[in-house]
Amino acid sequence: MSNIEDYALVGDLHTAALIGRDGSVDWLCLPRFDSPACFAALLGDAGNGRWRIAPASADTATRRRYTDDTLILEAEWDTPDGTVRVTDFMPPRGQAADIVRIVDGVTGRVPMHAELTLRFDYGSVVPWLRRTPHGLTAVAGPDAVWLHTDVPLHNHDLTTTAAFTVEAGERVTFVLTHQPSYLPPPHPADPEQALRDTRRYWHDWISRHRYDGPYADAVRRSLILLKALTYAPTGGIVAAATTSLPE
Repeated sequence: MSNIEDYALVGDLHTAALIGRDGSVDWLCLPRFDSPACFAALLGDAGNGRWRIAPASADTATRRRYTDDTLILEAEWDTPDGTVRVTDFMPPRGQAADIVRIVDGVTGRVPMHAELTLRFDYGSVVPWLRRTPHGLTAVAGPDAVWLHTDVPLHNHDLTTTAAFTVEAGERVTFVLTHQPSYLPPPHPADPEQALRDTRRYWHDWISRHRYDGPYADAVRRSLILLKALTYAPTGGIVAAATTSLPE
């Protein structure tokens, strides 16, 4: 797994995900900051749960950044076959919690690999998986998640994988949505609309910021991070996205 300093954060003001330079979501508690994690590779290995999307022939991203003054994360890989970009974000919370991952072909034709290992309760519970017309659903007691994608999925060794190729100008989307298992299936976020909504939310929020002194960029980024660690229903700020993990 990655070093703690190599993780980037995306969130929706109810919870947050930590994503490594290798394109792996190694920490995510759903539906709140204080919920048990369904991706907890940060504590051990891939068997504790993770969601990785990256080129089949590459390891860590060549470059990574947040777009403008937002919490939308972009990672790019330069490979011998071409360049690919993965955009990760969590749209403002609506009916349910969503994490959206968009794969864009920048140049060439790049073979990609996706690996989804869902493990609820900090890696201790393996969910029941069921195929759906546009992905799969996973249920573990009171929790359920739906993965929506047009990429063919394969299940083996308690892990879901996908192999696909993106060409320049092509876009492939993945949406993971959480909902209590006793409620009706939620409507998944539309990736394109969710991207616009997320960008608009962060731009509107930071527009009230008026500081224009030294290190203005760092100040704005710090404010966005503090906002991301704020639990919207109460206004409380968590000490860290990893809640009470030991240092």
